[in-house]
Amino acid sequence: MVRKQQAHNEQHTHAMVIVGAGFAGLGMAIKLRQAGIEDFVILERASEVGGTWRDNQYPGAACDVPSNLYSFSFAPNPDWSRSYSGSREILDYIRYLADAYDLRRHIRFNANVDSLRFDEEAGVWRAHTDDGATHVGRATLLASGPLADPEYPNISGIDDFQGHRIHSSRWDHDYDFRGKKVAVIGTGASAVQIVPELVKEVDQLKVFQRTPAWILPRLDVATPEWNKTLFRRIPGAQDAMRKALYGVHEAMALGVVWNTPLTKLLERMARAHLHRQVKDAWLRRELTPDFTIGCKRVLMTSDYYPALQQPNCKLITYPIDRISEQGIRTAEGIEHQFDCIVFATGFHVNNQGAPIPIYGRGGRNLDAEWRGGARAFKGTNISGYPNLFMTLGPNSGPGHNSALVYMEAQLDYALQGVHKILQEDLKMLDVRPHVQQKHNERLQKRLAKTNWNSGCSSWYLTEDGFNATMFPGFATQFVQQLKTLQGKDYIKV
Repeated sequence: MVRKQQAHNEQHTHAMVIVGAGFAGLGMAIKLRQAGIEDFVILERASEVGGTWRDNQYPGAACDVPSNLYSFSFAPNPDWSRSYSGSREILDYIRYLADAYDLRRHIRFNANVDSLRFDEEAGVWRAHTDDGATHVGRATLLASGPLADPEYPNISGIDDFQGHRIHSSRWDHDYDFRGKKVAVIGTGASAVQIVPELVKEVDQLKVFQRTPAWILPRLDVATPEWNKTLFRRIPGAQDAMRKALYGVHEAMALGVVWNTPLTKLLERMARAHLHRQVKDAWLRRELTPDFTIGCKRVLMTSDYYPALQQPNCKLITYPIDRISEQGIRTAEGIEHQFDCIVFATGFHVNNQGAPIPIYGRGGRNLDAEWRGGARAFKGTNISGYPNLFMTLGPNSGPGHNSALVYMEAQLDYALQGVHKILQEDLKMLDVRPHVQQKHNERLQKRLAKTNWNSGCSSWYLTEDGFNATMFPGFATQFVQQLKTLQGKDYIKV
C-alpha cells in the first residue's frame, strides 16, 4: 500500500509543496488560489490545522498582540470577542480560513515530513513523509514555524520525577489540578498566562524563576456588539483600526529594538506597573530585571503579579540544582515536593540547525550549514537550496509588531518566486551566495546596535551570542525589502 501511494505521488509534480497547516501554510495556500494556482499540496503532521495555536491550548493561552493586528489583512474577522483573543478563538479563526477558502481538500493530515531533498536534474523538491510517501513540487514552502517543537530545560534528573509532567505546548486537559501541589518552571510568555489560572485551582503553587522579565500591563477588554456591527457593515473602519494599531506597535520599536529615551520611558512604565501591583519591597526586588528592556521578550499581563501574591503561591528564585523523584531540589539544598511539574520552558528554536533534514544542491546539508548559526536571504530563501521558501526564517523575528505582518510579506514574496519559476519554466531559482553573505553582514552590523545584543541571555541568541532570530528594524522596513523579487539576486537555470 505504501509503495502504491509513493508511486502515485511520484507521478505528479505540484506547483508547490507546503509543509505545515498553520497560519503560514494556509496563508500561502490562499495566496496561491487567489493567483489562480490550484495545484499544490499541504503536508500537516497533525490531524487538524492550527500549528502553534492548535498545540498551545494551556489555561490562559492568548496572544499578546491585539486581535485586529494578529490576523491576515486579506481575511479580516469583525467578530473578535476581545482586544487580545485567547488561543481557542485564534484556532477557530485558523479553521475558518481552511474552510472559507476551501483548503482542506489540499491538505494531507498525519503527514509528517521527515526530510526534504532537492533533485537538481528534475528541478523539483521531494518531501518524504514518515509513512513512506513522497510528494513532489516545483517549489516548496517550509511553513512549520519556529515555535513548533517543545523544549525541556537541561536539568539533571529531569526523567527521574515520579509525578505528573506537563509541557505548556502539550497540555494535559484530563489532569485534575484541584488539591494538588504544583510547580511551574519558567517565567516567560506562557508561564505568566498559566500561573494566574493554576493558582485558582491548586492547593499549592511554586513558580521557579531564573530571570525576571520586563512586564507591561495588558489592556484586554471585551469587544462591544456595536463595534462588531460597525466592522461588519463598514470594513474600512476595521482596516483603519488595524493601521492605527500597526502604527502604535511600530513606534514601540524605538524603545524595544534600540536604546533610546523611549526605552527608559518603557522601563519606567514597567516599574510603575510592578510597584502598583506588588506592595512587598522584597518581592518587587526579586521581580525587577537587571537588563535593558527589549533584550529579552517583553511580556504583557495584568494578572501575573497578583497571582504570585495569592496565599497558595510562592516565587522561588534559588537556582534549580536537580529534579528528584518527588520534586525539585534547589541550590541551597531544599527539596520541594510536588504532584505535578509544569514546564513553561518554550520551544526548540532552530537558530542553530535545521528543523528537519534538508538537502540542497550537490547534496549539501542545511543542518550542517546552520550549526554555526542560521543564515538566509531576507528570512525567506537560502542560497544553495533553490525554489525553497520559508516563513519566519532566520532574522525575520519581530520584537515589537505582529508576526503576521512579517509573514504576509514573505508569502507575497514567495508567490512572486513561484510565478517566476512557473512562467519562465525554471529548474532553479537560487539566491546568489555573495548576495546572501552581504545581506547577513549588514544584518549583523545592525543587530550589534540593538537591545537584543546588549548583553543578556535569551532564546534569540545562540550559545556563542549569534543573533539568528530577530530583524533589526521596523516592520515597515522588513516588508519593504520583500516588495519585489529582484532577478539579479538569483541564479536562474
